[in-house]
Formats: sequence, structure tokens, C-alpha cells
Amino acid sequence: MNVPRNVLWFEVLLYLSLTLDALSVAFQDRTPTILKTEQMIMGETLTAGCMILLLMYFVRLAAQHRKNWPRWALLAVLVLSVMSLVQVIGARGMEIDSAIEVVSCILTTAGLYYSFTGDARGWFNA
Repeated sequence: MNVPRNVLWFEVLLYLSLTLDALSVAFQDRTPTILKTEQMIMGETLTAGCMILLLMYFVRLAAQHRKNWPRWALLAVLVLSVMSLVQVIGARGMEIDSAIEVVSCILTTAGLYYSFTGDARGWFNA
């Protein structure tokens, strides 16, 4: 069975976005402070890594296994990510990790757009 072109674009763009998310985690400031211990920083990094793996699984479920609900979960995560990113940029300004996140959000938005349009319609089961 051939995967529709828009579904392929969805998959490629989301995987690229998640790769950038992993890069963004690598560039985050991990300097311990009074408010943030080394253990807290390690926990945040591990949580981000697990979340990236979970989202990769969602992309696979949607694109390869034709599941509909992971697309909606990815859309919800995108909305939460954008809201969080706006707060971070407002508080700290544009840094390299937040700039990477902006590009990642743009790629995710484009990928999700492809998943809901064109020949992708009808590909996903409920």
C-alpha cells in the first residue's frame, strides 16, 4: 500500500521537528543554580528525551499505522509548546534553544497541515 504524498510530508516534517527538539535540549543551559539543582536539570533533560521518543511513536502511529488520534495529540502538544515558547521568549528573550524551538514549531505546523489536507484525507482511521 502506497503512503499518500501529504502523509509522507507529515512524517518527514514531524521527524525533522523532533530532531530539532532534541538539538534544542542539547543547547539548553544546564548550569546549576540555587533554585535548580543538578538532579532537577537531569530530570528535566530525561523528561524531554522521553517526551521526544513518545512523540516519535505518535508520528509512527499516525503515518504508518493510520491512526487518527495521534494527530490530534500532536496538535495539542503543538499548542502547548507554542504557549510555553511565547512565555519563555517573553521572560528570557530569544536564545539559541528558543530559536531552534521556533523553527521546530513551524515545521510541526506545516507537517500537521499536510496531515489534514490533500490526499491525506481518508488515510487515517478513527
